[in-house]
Amino acid sequence: MWRSSISRVGFAPKDGMKVIVSGSISVYEARGSYQIICTSMRLCGEGDILALLEERKRKYASLGYFDATQKRKIPEHPRRLAIVTSPTGAALQDILQITGRRNKALDIIILPATVQGSEAGPTIARRIEQANTCLLADVLIVGRGGGSIEDLLPFSDDCVIEAIHNSQIPVISAVGHEIDWALSDYVADLRAPTPSAAAELVCQNAVDTLSDIAKLKASMLESLSSKLYQAKLRLSAFQGQRAKVQLMGLLSNSRMKLDSTINLLNHQMQLRVSTAKAQLEKYKEKLDALSPKAILNRGFSLVVDKNGKTITSTKNININDNITIKFSDGSIQSTVTEVHND
Repeated sequence: MWRSSISRVGFAPKDGMKVIVSGSISVYEARGSYQIICTSMRLCGEGDILALLEERKRKYASLGYFDATQKRKIPEHPRRLAIVTSPTGAALQDILQITGRRNKALDIIILPATVQGSEAGPTIARRIEQANTCLLADVLIVGRGGGSIEDLLPFSDDCVIEAIHNSQIPVISAVGHEIDWALSDYVADLRAPTPSAAAELVCQNAVDTLSDIAKLKASMLESLSSKLYQAKLRLSAFQGQRAKVQLMGLLSNSRMKLDSTINLLNHQMQLRVSTAKAQLEKYKEKLDALSPKAILNRGFSLVVDKNGKTITSTKNININDNITIKFSDGSIQSTVTEVHND
């Protein structure tokens, strides 16, 4: 078989396998022997089932049923688990034993189903639909123990694949042993190699949580013990005369700090008052220098008209106008008789 044809086989041929091959017969002239140039190869009997499963797998893969974006997240702390499997099978006993040991608080609902034969597929699909209709659980395990490829075929039925795909409850597929597989493994939200592994996956977070709680408890007890020991040491320091001496020392330090603070405040207050007084004297001197009365004291006078408006030029005064001449110590009334312009 040429390499281009080998890629289409889909399995590794081994000694002892029964296979059906197609191809052409040729003669190897060097030895004069006949040989078959194979173009295809499939398993006899079981090969028909594998071909059917591969065709169905391609179909649902093209529809996006196996896409990672379609997967629902398995809850970290499920409170209720539903199991779709045979009520008499070893798989159920393994799941119950592990969940009972790892998480006793987990509620479990068993949905009995036929897991082998022509009626198994519809029964499994119906149980999955019932679990979703009644919202029976937070997570759903669908599976059985090991068997032949024909025994596991119901978990690859179209109705089972559709039921898992449409499930609103996250589904874990746990079919057969680790080397076994079914199409439910691909469409489910999580594949477990065995039913026991599925139980461990469901209880994994619960075990981790209990372990974390135990560690936190031990840490809290250790921290509390340390704090109590430190408190006892501090308490032993406040006994009898020793406590009185320490208290007096604290009071003495506080009084010294208070006296120092009062002195500092008084000094700063006096400094600010002195600064303010000096600033006020400067402002007083400036005001006195700008005061009109100070100008009059130097021998000047101020002339205003009858309306009290200052006369600054001979152009603003006429003969017979009544004017007032103001001095530093009083004023006189006068009538203009003459006006001289320089």
